[in-house]
Amino acid sequence: MNVHSTGPWGAVRPGALAVLLIALGVLTVTTACSGPVDTLRRAVPGFSNPVVPGLWTPQRMAEAAGYDTPVADGLGADLGETDPEPAPVRAAAERTPYRASAPALGKVFFDGPDGPSVCSGTAVEDPDRPGRSSLVWTAGHCVHGGAGGTWHRNIVFVPSYNDRGLTGASRRAAGAADVAPLGTWWADRAGTSEQWLVEGAATGGAGASGDFAVLHVARQDTRSSLQEVTGAAVPVWFDAPPTPAIPAMKAWGYPAAAPFDGQRMFACQDRPGRLSLRRDRPSLYRIGCTMTGGSSGGGWFAQRPDGTLALVSNTSIGPASSTWLAGPRLGGKARAVYASIAKDGPAA
Repeated sequence: MNVHSTGPWGAVRPGALAVLLIALGVLTVTTACSGPVDTLRRAVPGFSNPVVPGLWTPQRMAEAAGYDTPVADGLGADLGETDPEPAPVRAAAERTPYRASAPALGKVFFDGPDGPSVCSGTAVEDPDRPGRSSLVWTAGHCVHGGAGGTWHRNIVFVPSYNDRGLTGASRRAAGAADVAPLGTWWADRAGTSEQWLVEGAATGGAGASGDFAVLHVARQDTRSSLQEVTGAAVPVWFDAPPTPAIPAMKAWGYPAAAPFDGQRMFACQDRPGRLSLRRDRPSLYRIGCTMTGGSSGGGWFAQRPDGTLALVSNTSIGPASSTWLAGPRLGGKARAVYASIAKDGPAA
């Protein structure tokens, strides 16, 4: 994930209709265009992620590495709106079974330039299909390599991964019923921000304020939606109030880099602060947290005025020291990506 560096590090190690977010709108790879947009369309080929039966076995999932893009400690401390660095908050293990305590959470697996890799993700509501969503929120770097890169391959979402939190010999002996109790869901559409496509980098935090992504997923053996199978999908709170007005945020994920092993879900809760990496970009949310790579893409939640919890961000970057995490604010551009994937096409 992009969390422990001032760059993305959401995954541990780094296609068939594709949708790309373009600045204030959305562009599909088949849309006629010209100029800079046409150049971007040619440079970023359409998303393709054909199902490979039997690829993501329990053993291959266990061997996938976290995909990190670390940043130097203190980066951005003197840019824009940046608050003092938060004190570390020790990540707490989530209660098992995860299907009962955090049913919307899961792991994102994919093949990147360095082989099998992992991130975290969250099942979110689909405004066009109430009660029948198959949308997953994660980090941009968990689906695309950023500037000069391309879409990752074999992207899947596994809700309630390792539901009972098995470790050691018990995890190694576990079968699909324990590791992927609700099945393996292949991404058939993916969208991320133009900022991530053009600026995103594995280190340094470039593109972090646009480091979010939305997937549409499906399971080959069922016509049911992800939400119908898991029983959960959370709302996304776009344009949440300014950071000082939010008393607490809680981030979930499956940290995979030491001292964690990627097999259990953890969470951190803290009052958010601001981290600015560029004066012309929105400040990121930042909380104290000791989760490491692999937690990238995991959802951040806050309480709305009506008392309900909603997703407000995702893990993007963090320092090599693993003392805090930062994630993008979700505004109009994030809403456009979300709407585009939900509608199976470009936003109007």
